[in-house]
Amino acid sequence: MEYWRTVLENPTGDPTKDDFAVAIDHIPKVVFSRTLKSLDWKTAKLATQDLEKEVVELKRQPGKDIFACSPSLIVSLTKLNLIDKYQLCVHPIIAGSGLTLFKDISEQITLQLIKTKTIHCGAVLLHYQPIKE
Repeated sequence: MEYWRTVLENPTGDPTKDDFAVAIDHIPKVVFSRTLKSLDWKTAKLATQDLEKEVVELKRQPGKDIFACSPSLIVSLTKLNLIDKYQLCVHPIIAGSGLTLFKDISEQITLQLIKTKTIHCGAVLLHYQPIKE
């Protein structure tokens, strides 16, 4: 997330990145951290409860979707069965290394494709929902 703050302060000239930085700046955020005591992002707050309680409470509130943006958070929420929809973005770049998204998920979860969208840069957004068995 720090990257997007730097883009806000020093725009890249790439409208896609710059516009995203502005958009994410206005979205309310809940930060789960064992080490942070305060935040300097105006639209962010530190979670005050454990992950399950905090997310269940957020899901009860009216409003839009809740986005989880870190691999470890996604794994934890998957294990707690708290994800209603997965939105995966496939970029036309082979990085060769990086974080594994579903690391440590030991059980099989069947997903149903509900929507796709191709972005002008060639990336594809895939929307899935878990099939409850």
